[in-house]
Amino acid sequence: MHQSEIVLHVNGETRTVYVRHADILLTVLREKLGLTGAKPGCLNGDCGTCTIDVDGEPMKSCLMLAIEAVDRRITTVEGLKNAPIQKEFIEKFAFQCGYCTPGFIMNGHALIHKYPQASDSQIVEWMESNICRCTGYKEIEEAVKTALTQYPPQAH
Repeated sequence: MHQSEIVLHVNGETRTVYVRHADILLTVLREKLGLTGAKPGCLNGDCGTCTIDVDGEPMKSCLMLAIEAVDRRITTVEGLKNAPIQKEFIEKFAFQCGYCTPGFIMNGHALIHKYPQASDSQIVEWMESNICRCTGYKEIEEAVKTALTQYPPQAH
């Protein structure tokens, strides 16, 4: 099994890992770097549990090869460090089992930075790319909406 050394920029740190060319970024984050916030769900881009931030855009890490992430700025939920969106998920009880929560938080965080004046319909549209099987989406939408209105956007 041939492996290559790559350098990833994750959560403000430079990390060197050995990967196979077929390794997806989700697997490398979880198994090689110990960043388990992004979760494996469908592994085909449908559920959003693996959502991370890549260069300021939400990305489903199950759809990206690790080698594609070289020279990109990656932020996982562990790298947010108490961002307003995280606090609002707690305040609005926007989770139950929590499995999908990191993906929703990363998607909401990206929305706040990209569209700080997002409308209700934009929030709904952005959150549609993630699936939750046990919480009503209303609490998730309210958490994003409150984070937009009560807190200034923070830098990544």
